[in-house]
Amino acid sequence: MANFISLSEVTCKFGDNECPFPAPGAGIFEWQPLASFNLFGFASIEVTKPVILAMLCTVIVSVVFIAAFAKPKLVPTGLQNVVEVGYLFVRDNIAREIMGKDGDRFVPLLTSLFFFVWSMNVMAIIPGAQFPVSSRFAFPVVLALIVWVVYMFLGMKNQGVVGYFKNIAFPPGMPIGIYPLLTPIELLSTLIIRPVTLAIRLFANMFAGHLLITVFTVSAWYLLNLTNFVGFVSVIGYLGSVVSFIVTIVLTGFEMFIQALQAFIFTLLTAVFISSSLHAEH
Repeated sequence: MANFISLSEVTCKFGDNECPFPAPGAGIFEWQPLASFNLFGFASIEVTKPVILAMLCTVIVSVVFIAAFAKPKLVPTGLQNVVEVGYLFVRDNIAREIMGKDGDRFVPLLTSLFFFVWSMNVMAIIPGAQFPVSSRFAFPVVLALIVWVVYMFLGMKNQGVVGYFKNIAFPPGMPIGIYPLLTPIELLSTLIIRPVTLAIRLFANMFAGHLLITVFTVSAWYLLNLTNFVGFVSVIGYLGSVVSFIVTIVLTGFEMFIQALQAFIFTLLTAVFISSSLHAEH
């Protein structure tokens, strides 16, 4: 609680009649650097809690998959069985569903994206971490840029540089008269809007979810400590605290669903973008 109070610049003490509600704001997403260093004298690198959590997610996902398939068995058991379920989920429900059998060669990429994004989101409910890495805009931006580079490269590789941009600007099978309107929309969508919306969608959902849960968490603690009023009002405070606590639990459960859903949507859209780069058809 001390973190929220200092971020809100609250100087009073809970239970004081004059103590304002320490409403959490954008400050809860800001972290002081734990360490900083210069990269070859050209750039300053700061290590914050979100950076450490992102590195931890990378290690966890890598270790889990390496451990699961270090000595694969024909009949999977234990960790291998669990990880294979996740792998097959991405293959059957995303890759093959969007790209058909052609999607099999992209399953490793899509699986890595799905579990990495999911692990970053899940950090919001892990004790000690309690922060969704994806709520820091830089992380979704980097992932979206990676996806952008992949589908742009595949498009130019499979359709040729000129052919790819021609097919984007002038989708086959369309009436000639619609191109003056359609061409700028298609170019803007493929080159800019796709990666921007991909990043914003993930960031905004994790940002809003974490902020909402934090508000009700702080509310439960704040209302519980309103004890300097007359008894009747104090009872109202306790009841409000209980309600806020219950809402926090419900929202946390809902947030767990959103965390997995956003990882799924991010991976699904990646598959859609890759598929459009493999074939000129719209």
